[in-house]
Parts: sequence; structure tokens; C-alpha cells
Amino acid sequence: MSLHPMCTERNRRASFKGRDRGFSLLELLIVMVIIIIMFTLYFSGGSKSYQMKQIAACEKNLMNTYVGLKTYSMDNNDKFPTLVNAQTSEAPLSQLVPRSTTGTEYFTCPGTKDKPLPDAQPFIDRKISYAYYMGHTSKDGADQPLMSDRQVNTNSKLPGQPLFSADGKPPGANHNKYGGNVMFCDGNVQSSPAQSAFTLTNAPGVVLLNPKP
Repeated sequence: MSLHPMCTERNRRASFKGRDRGFSLLELLIVMVIIIIMFTLYFSGGSKSYQMKQIAACEKNLMNTYVGLKTYSMDNNDKFPTLVNAQTSEAPLSQLVPRSTTGTEYFTCPGTKDKPLPDAQPFIDRKISYAYYMGHTSKDGADQPLMSDRQVNTNSKLPGQPLFSADGKPPGANHNKYGGNVMFCDGNVQSSPAQSAFTLTNAPGVVLLNPKP
């Protein structure tokens, strides 16, 4: 038995109404929650994608600090800054400002929550983000490390040994658990995972200084 034409038309209209009703409030809320979670995971300081971008920005920071270091060495018989009895990297590197550079923003790693430094002012009493191999000259080999992200300790490192934090906890966690950068005496910057990708030795007369905790 066939349906009456009017019944068929009513069924068709009801079907269209069901499809055109749009999203419910609950569905919209669920979508918004998913978007917020994805945004948080992607842009949070602990996410890999976020820290990969910060490692790239950190590389530029180190390259800019090298300009100040090189300028300083040209006026000091090729020597990079040193300070007797220095315990942290802030002490010797602070000598660069404002004599050799006025840009202090380069001494704060973008992957950290370290506070920005006052522009063009020495920062010996403040905190920076980078470790410093004190005692080098601009004529030392390109295989000699000069600066890096904060390290897990101040020992020499062989490939595969801990260099940066492996679990995202201090020390050495500038980029959470995703490694960091090392700059060498020629200004070349290379990234490394948490386990060192290369040999980093404390040459005779050179002391590795981490920044303040």
C-alpha cells in the first residue's frame, strides 16, 4: 500500500528539519574544548613543536651574543671575557655590556621563563639563560665550545653523555626535554638532543660556567 502524497511530503519536511537544526550547545562546547586542548598542547612551553621553534630562535640569540664576544676580543688581544673567581656565567659575560653590545635580550633564552634583562645595562647581579666556557680566545679551534644552553653539569661531555635535561626538569631544561644549542669559538651554532651529539671538552685553562639556577 502506497503512502498518501501529503504524508510523504510531511516526512520529507521532517527529515529536512532534522538535518537543518545545526549544532547543539553541547556539541559546540565539545568542539571548543577540543580546540583549546589542541592549542594548549601545540603552543605550551612543554610541547615539542613549541620548543623546536624556540631552539631556532635561541640559535639566533647565540649568534648575536657572538658579535659582542668577537668585538670584545678585538680590543683584548683576542681574549674573550674572563673574571677571576667567577662562579656563574653572568659574571664574565656581563662585561660585554655596554662596552661591546647593548643588546641584553640575547642573553635570555626564549624557551625559558627567565625574566628579560634591562637594556644596555650590565647583568652581573641578574640571571641569564646560557652557559659559558670561560678562558677561550677568538683564535681557538672551531671544535671548541664557547656558549650553550644551560647544561646539566659543568663536566666535559662525550657523545651520548647527558648534556641537557632528558626529562624536562632542571638543570639544563631551557628547552624542556628537547635538547638545546651549543655555540663554538668560530660562532657556529649546532643543536643537540639531551644526550650530547658531539664531544665538548673543557680545554686546559677553560672553565664551564652555568648561569645562576
